[in-house]
Amino acid sequence: MRRLSRKKALSLVKELDAFPKVSESYVETSASGGTVSLIAFSAMALLAVLEFFVYRDTWMKYEYAVDKDFSSKLRINTDITVAMKCQHVGADILDLAETMITSSGLQYEPVIFELTPQQRLWQRTLHLIQGRLREEHALQEVLYKTLLKGAPTALPPREDASAEPLTACRIHGHVYVNKVAGNLHITVGKPIHHPQGHAHIAAFVSHETYNFSHRIDHLSFGEEIPGIINPLDGTEKITYNNNQMFQYFITVVPTKLNTYKISADTHQFSVTERERVINHAAGSHGVSGIFVKYDTSSLMVTVSEQHMPLWQFLVRLCGIIGGIFSTTGMLHGLVGFCFDVVCCRFKLGVYRPREDVQLHNQANNLNHHQTPLLVDEAPQE
Repeated sequence: MRRLSRKKALSLVKELDAFPKVSESYVETSASGGTVSLIAFSAMALLAVLEFFVYRDTWMKYEYAVDKDFSSKLRINTDITVAMKCQHVGADILDLAETMITSSGLQYEPVIFELTPQQRLWQRTLHLIQGRLREEHALQEVLYKTLLKGAPTALPPREDASAEPLTACRIHGHVYVNKVAGNLHITVGKPIHHPQGHAHIAAFVSHETYNFSHRIDHLSFGEEIPGIINPLDGTEKITYNNNQMFQYFITVVPTKLNTYKISADTHQFSVTERERVINHAAGSHGVSGIFVKYDTSSLMVTVSEQHMPLWQFLVRLCGIIGGIFSTTGMLHGLVGFCFDVVCCRFKLGVYRPREDVQLHNQANNLNHHQTPLLVDEAPQE
């Protein structure tokens, strides 16, 4: 009884077979079918390899939300070289809350303003990357994913000590400020704070020594991430006027970066530049110096690195194989049909195969060569 039940179950399963097998004796192969099969298998292999590279690749996903964190501090990272001696310039920050932050977190280092050939090559490379980033934003995703540590955002040191006088001042370091709009300014004289505001002691600095030609090697907000190129990195401004004012208007956007290599809270920013000559007689008022006016955005951007899941890769791979197999089968049948029509082998109407035509001709020949019947002569009277 158990064997009979097993046989019935097996026969029932065979009846449900959606892939019936055809005996090889009933299968007819052809050269055209083999050619189409080779083309199909080659296309399957090529597309499968390309799909595998797509599966290995990643992309950056951008999400936007309202920034609800107003109590935290904003970090400003700066590395600016001014073509004046360190005892003649000072840097400080003043925000909208009238909170003055002195340059206690910044360091003043006497340096040479002119770059060496190696440093100039670094600067040209950085300018080239900056130009490409303005044209194609997708390169920023490459930087997010690779995060080239130490280059090209770090200015290489000088190869050897030079005998030239140290007539410039490198102001570098980081400070923490309130998360409100503020102004980072570098001008003549050291800053001092008093109840009515703040001022710079510039009375002892000769006006002929004013020179605010400067180079911004690095300027960023938030956590400093090696490999991220900021809009002002590598900027160099040269002036021959003692009364020149340089202004940078910056909009800072909080950004959370989550990749497979790093997870950090940083900030992106956009910048607008302006420069003018101070001339009180012509109505151009102000103070000579470098002014970086920044404001924070109310939106927060989350940048996360995404990867294609395995199940999606398998589904796409099955679609490629099945689609090519079905498409080539239909194309092969269509081409064969058209070939049969053109070669007069279609089995309808006048398009009859040669065997039928030969049989028809043989029948006609037999009718033409048939022996006539003998007719009996009538009896003579």
